[in-house]
Amino acid sequence: MTDLMTSIYESTATTSISAAQFAASFGVSLLLGVLIAAAYMYNTRYTKSFAVTLAMLPAIVCVIIAMVNGSIGAGIAVAGTFSLVRFRSVPGTAKEICAIFLAMATGLATGMGYLGLATAFTAVLALVILLSGKFDFGTKKNANRFKSIRIMIPEDLDYTGVFDDLFAEYTSSCDLVNVKTTNMGSMFRLTYDVVLKDPDREKELIDKLRCRNGNLEINVSRQGTVPTEL
Repeated sequence: MTDLMTSIYESTATTSISAAQFAASFGVSLLLGVLIAAAYMYNTRYTKSFAVTLAMLPAIVCVIIAMVNGSIGAGIAVAGTFSLVRFRSVPGTAKEICAIFLAMATGLATGMGYLGLATAFTAVLALVILLSGKFDFGTKKNANRFKSIRIMIPEDLDYTGVFDDLFAEYTSSCDLVNVKTTNMGSMFRLTYDVVLKDPDREKELIDKLRCRNGNLEINVSRQGTVPTEL
């Protein structure tokens, strides 16, 4: 454990880094970057550019830290600037942000010479990523019960409570989240977030809704998370 927390740069009395030490840090950074990218790609939707970025980011941060050897604060500030480039216009998902931070932390550790520590925590966290993808950790239970229902109704139909009895029979919770006029104001589009009591009776609910709204359009889709949520 002591060796794990020892930097290879501490073997020299000066602040300069030898070519062999730099090559070792850079090589380990590249290998760990490929490991992080491979773990992220397992069971995850991704783009080629993002996967390549994950593989290269630890080596880039490593070079930055090596260049500012003796001034770790400046190195962290510069590396943080690089991390913001990816999210300049696109927020990214929580998993993408986590992968970026993992790649940066790996580069910081290798750039400071802690090759053993970088290898250990990268291997452990890559294994966690793989296991979470394999066992669908964090997946919402009974996800097929959570639905969004969009119902078209004519303008002369008072939508206040018009479907309450049906939702009380087929759902355990129901929330009217959006009302919108459409078709030059001649129709309303109602959006409900519901939790079905029995997903197998979904068609039965739709048939009864069609009888109530005059057989106009009904759209049922899976509920998504709010865009501002992680």
